[in-house]
Amino acid sequence: MYSQTKYIAAFAITGDWAVQSKSLRRKFAQLTDEDLKFEKGKEDDLLKRLEEKLNKKREELIDIIQKGQNAKAK
Repeated sequence: MYSQTKYIAAFAITGDWAVQSKSLRRKFAQLTDEDLKFEKGKEDDLLKRLEEKLNKKREELIDIIQKGQNAKAK
């Protein structure tokens, strides 16, 4: 359990969030600009909004976002 908590605590948005958020909007049409609003260092606020809107667990959202970050980095 500790490693999972550390994994979540260490999560950070990298890369171009504008591009990543557009990709998330295509994948999840119910998301709005307000849902995807992000300020550096406030990943937790973003994740809380997405958890509520998409009814997904934080770990799952982190995986989705990180996959998007990795895909854009290639």
